[in-house]
Amino acid sequence: MRRVAVTGASGFIGRHVMDALAVRGDLALAIARPYDRTALARAIAGLDAIVHLAGVVSAVRDRDFYDGNVDSTRIVAEAARDAGTRLVHISSLAAAGPAPPSAPRSEDDSPAPITVYGRSKLKGEETIRAIDGLRWTILRPGVVYGPGDRALRPLFEYARRGIIPLVGNEAAAYTFIYIADAVRAILAAVDNAGGSTDGSVIFLGHRNPVSPRGLIETIRDAARSQAPIVAIPRIVMRIAAEAGELAAAVTGTPAVINRRRFVELYAAGFVCRVDRMKERLGVVAETDLKGGLAKARDWYMQRRSRALG
Repeated sequence: MRRVAVTGASGFIGRHVMDALAVRGDLALAIARPYDRTALARAIAGLDAIVHLAGVVSAVRDRDFYDGNVDSTRIVAEAARDAGTRLVHISSLAAAGPAPPSAPRSEDDSPAPITVYGRSKLKGEETIRAIDGLRWTILRPGVVYGPGDRALRPLFEYARRGIIPLVGNEAAAYTFIYIADAVRAILAAVDNAGGSTDGSVIFLGHRNPVSPRGLIETIRDAARSQAPIVAIPRIVMRIAAEAGELAAAVTGTPAVINRRRFVELYAAGFVCRVDRMKERLGVVAETDLKGGLAKARDWYMQRRSRALG
């Protein structure tokens, strides 16, 4: 039986990790913020690992990204070092930066993040690397999706309503990974008692990249819809991004489309190699986009039925 602490346990990935640990019969301890280094070290002393999932994905102020992805990571990492507990840190492909499908990134490439989110995730990784005596593994997943993820839900709603917008660079592609495959990789890192992944940075993803149009078409098929796909001009998205920034400044709430999201949408893509995931974790992503989106669709429909019922 493993004894594992999890930060961000109430989030999309965190809930799945907690469930998977419970199914295996492991002891799973949810860690809530804010973190106190001394108290956290006492709480996780003697545990096999701590999985650090908590972070800031969307914010109005740049400082919030660094508070959530760097400062908090430093506290968790130092507490893990003090407790002698291995750290499995969930970073992001955004920390590595963009890459087209013709030249996918490898873990040995020099990082070149293009957004404050990506830069803060990279800085969090650098903070971990700088802590002497800490045993760590850093995982960088691509787009994680599946039941429980609300990010793709609007696209299913568009398909249901009869028209689906297509935004971004159509020549781009992205590395996706279904939630169950991502969790298997995380648990494999947790189980790495021999330490062969200690000090490793590992991308997580399915071997087949996903283009923007391929994503929309697969969602439309999963929704059993014949809705037309309408490409939204770049200038319209630019205006929407600027409007999102203005709205966020007034409301204090991040907009769905803002400058950061615009930069990501029109980058060359975010594609990575996944060889190391197999070599060091023994995990290959099994669920392709079609199968994963079908399962996500079932979850969305169940939620919608409950809301209407």
